[in-house]
Formats: sequence, C-alpha cells, structure tokens
Amino acid sequence: MRSFPTVLLSMAAVALLLAAALPRVAFATGTEPATDPQADPAPCVAAVAAGEADKVIAICGALIDNQKTQRADRIKALIARGAAYDHNQMIDRAIGDYDTVLRLDPTLADVFNIRGELWRRKGDRPRALADFGAAIKLNPGHPAARGNYKSLAQELERLGALMAVYNKPSFNCATARRPVQKAICANPELANLDREINAVNTKVVREATSNSPRAGRALQREQDEFIARRDAAFGQPDYDLQKAMRQRLDHLLAVERY
Repeated sequence: MRSFPTVLLSMAAVALLLAAALPRVAFATGTEPATDPQADPAPCVAAVAAGEADKVIAICGALIDNQKTQRADRIKALIARGAAYDHNQMIDRAIGDYDTVLRLDPTLADVFNIRGELWRRKGDRPRALADFGAAIKLNPGHPAARGNYKSLAQELERLGALMAVYNKPSFNCATARRPVQKAICANPELANLDREINAVNTKVVREATSNSPRAGRALQREQDEFIARRDAAFGQPDYDLQKAMRQRLDHLLAVERY
C-alpha cells in the first residue's frame, strides 16, 4: 500500500500546489486581527504534516464542515482530504472534494490535472481528457497536464484503431472463398486470433529479415505452411481450428520474445 506522504505528490498540494503554485490559498495564521473568530486550521495542518490519511479525513473534514472556516482554508482542507481519500482508494469521494474545490476556485490548473488523473484511473477517458485540457488552458506550460493529455490522446487514438478492426480477421471477408476463411469470418474469436497471428508473424518476419533475409524467408515459409495445413485439415472430424490457431499464436509469441 502507498504511504500517505506519497499521495502528497498527487495533491500537488498541501506543500506544492498551495504553498508555491497558489500562494493566495494559504491557511490563516490566526495572527491577523479579526472581529469574527474563524475556525482554526492548525489541527488539519498538523494531520497533513503527520501524513496520516485517516486523521486528515476526520480532522480536515471537521474544518471543511465548519461554517466559520475561511474560503482559502476550506480549499486547502478539501485538497488535503481529497488526497487522503485517494490514498484510501476512495476515488469517488476524492473526485467529489476536487469538484468542490473547483466550484470554489475554477482557476486551479493543478486540481484539474489531479482530478483528470482520477477520472483516467476510473476509466472515464473523456472526462479525464477534458480536465487535462482545462488545466492546459489555464496554464499552457503545465508539464504534468501536457504529458497526461498527450499520452491519453495517443491511447484514445490506439483504441479507435483497434475498434476499427475488432472482430475482423487479417483478410477481407467480402472476398473469402475457402470454407475455413468463412468459418473464421463468422466467429469473432477466430477472427481476432487470425488478426493477431498475422500481426505477430509480420513483426517477427520483419525483425528477422533486418538481421538475415534468409531467416526472414524461413519464418514466412513457416506461416505459409501453417495456413496450408489449416486449409487442408479444416472440416476433418478430429481438427480443432481454434486450438490450432491458438498454438500458432503461442509459437509466434515465443519467437517474438526470443
């Protein structure tokens, strides 16, 4: 399990986000003269310094709920509690605290980035991308948000490419003539296996050819022989097409690792 001090990084926060990036959001010291007594943030500060997530949730939670807590102190306490919730794997509650922070101050690029990371961990890529984009809009030079946006955009692009070929084999089903090809086209699992076999074979042949054209040709002959055996054996009572294709893929993956 992560130690709570590790989560301070995800807060960009109680130390960095609020001390450096957001100097205006600092806990009240209590030294300024005030006509209306304000809630004391010191226990929350101490809990954060001690790095104990459960205490941060309880003590900073009391500060958040206190009607006399200054707005700046409430923001800082919410960020601290959000990080503690994150540490305790309570992601929805962490997001809820960051939602409140951004309603109180929608100019906090770091908080948008942190919330985006949580959305990404939950698998909500559109919301994550939107938060990373909002952080960059507020701070075009934000390194973490820029890195997160780029990697997530690339991930979405890859997923889109995969979805375009999902359940489709390596060949065009519209022109399939052989019974085995028609069987593969009719079965999504076999279609995906065929596409994977073709992709891995293409890779290992290319890599082998770069070192030795002869080795590359030998590997391609293996693939051609597999397809010939598959076509000839398909339909026989003792032939298991899926098993044969799985064995071929496992063999190619072993060659790739080697």
